Amino acid sequence: EVQLVESGGGLVQPGGSLRLPCVASGFTFSNSTMTWVRQASGKGLVWVADIYSDGSSYYADSMKGRFTISRDNAKSTVFLQMNSLKPEDTAVYYCVIGGLHTVIQRPFDPDYWGRGTQVTVSS
Repeated sequence: EVQLVESGGGLVQPGGSLRLPCVASGFTFSNSTMTWVRQASGKGLVWVADIYSDGSSYYADSMKGRFTISRDNAKSTVFLQMNSLKPEDTAVYYCVIGGLHTVIQRPFDPDYWGRGTQVTVSS
């Protein structure tokens, strides 16, 4: 059974930082592209970043320089380090197995998505 469990969310002040881990099980993590997406309340999904099995990573323009995606294959975990957080970063953050095509073709499919973790940036 595929499982993705995000954690690390919470309330943080503008300018602060959070690190979100997503622990994976039930599939060959080291061979998989992993993606972070987010969804603010009442709004659509936004692609944040993804990381390929070779470690290469890509970011949405608004996250470049502030967010860092990384992975630890030994622990089957993908991380999203978020710095210089802004109120507009407030959203539920999800990790997804696969790239953007999976996000589009299999929205919220529990075989590919975690349940998400809430990040709130507010003073």
